[in-house]
Amino acid sequence: MKIERIETFLVAPRWLFCRVETDDGLVGWGEPVVEGRAEVVRSAVEVLSEYLIGQDPLRIEQHWQVLTKGGFYRGGPILSSAVAGLDQALWDIAGRAYAAPVHALLGGPVRERVRIYSWIGGDEPDEIADAAAAQVAAGLTGVKMNACGRLSAIPTSAEVDAVVNRVAAAREVLGPDRDIALDFHGRAGLAAVRRILPELTPLRPFFVEEPVLPDQAHHLRDIVAGTPIPVATGERLYGRSEFLTPLQAGVAVVQPDLSHAGGISEVRRIAALAETYGALLAPHCPLGPISLAASLQVAFATPNFLIQEQSIGIHYNVGSELLDYVLDPEPFRFVDGHIARFDRPGLGITVDEAAVRKAAQTPHTWRNPVWQHADGSFAEW
Repeated sequence: MKIERIETFLVAPRWLFCRVETDDGLVGWGEPVVEGRAEVVRSAVEVLSEYLIGQDPLRIEQHWQVLTKGGFYRGGPILSSAVAGLDQALWDIAGRAYAAPVHALLGGPVRERVRIYSWIGGDEPDEIADAAAAQVAAGLTGVKMNACGRLSAIPTSAEVDAVVNRVAAAREVLGPDRDIALDFHGRAGLAAVRRILPELTPLRPFFVEEPVLPDQAHHLRDIVAGTPIPVATGERLYGRSEFLTPLQAGVAVVQPDLSHAGGISEVRRIAALAETYGALLAPHCPLGPISLAASLQVAFATPNFLIQEQSIGIHYNVGSELLDYVLDPEPFRFVDGHIARFDRPGLGITVDEAAVRKAAQTPHTWRNPVWQHADGSFAEW
């Protein structure tokens, strides 16, 4: 069996899919994308495809090694994301070739269901409360929200109060038996985090995510030591070595993205590394159905898994939804805030190829917002 063709598809709202076909008709799907730079990743996939065409798709580890190390210049989000999507597709083909789900090929399942959370939005406490109530009504046991918008380098009392009041509104609706995670999105520096986290402690967040930017990971040890709130990070880290500093700092949760951090192959290794530090895995996934399916396959087979992000209904999905690109949404059905293990071959989903090809006829050009502070200087989004 040889890889015969590799295609890519830019599809709304902001995703890139890849399709890998073998000479005997087996097809695997992956999702190689950097949000806002999908076209650049597409070019990287095309370059990497020069190596893959004609190769045996079942030599997944060998291909991962060549794709990540075969060039003198390595790493970074573009290359790692291109490799990630191709790696997902190869695992999908392997599962179909062996008539087994990917989690069986990873050593077999360690759980029957995966806990998931949904995003909630809103700028005011009332909006947050309404959004949280909707997720409670849907049976969700966990939600995540942005901790803040644009934030001063040293937040004012009013800015701190706004963060606390929004979280308090969600906590009141969720009660003590459900969880709320807070995403700082790297918008807060060390001074801001030190000012805000003590105020949030009584509300007992599930975790605080990206309290500082990845290039300020040297501050994580002080942040972890200064708060009882679990600290999470990792959506903008792309390999095992980049997780060493956060893990050595004592972060409780690592959040590699299956479409950014080298795919199924590398995220499994990141999870194993995290386990040696007593840290938990919560894959980042505000993306499409293929990335979510790959994340779930890892979650089914990973002992130190915590919770799975998913993007059904997320505010980024304008014009198209995750379920628009699958023929059968059953694998993604929520039951009591969980997704039950599914045992279909490969990634376990059937991509609606006709819908993908139709959507790709009007490719997106999604870009993330660029923010400014009141004085006109750049602000982290």
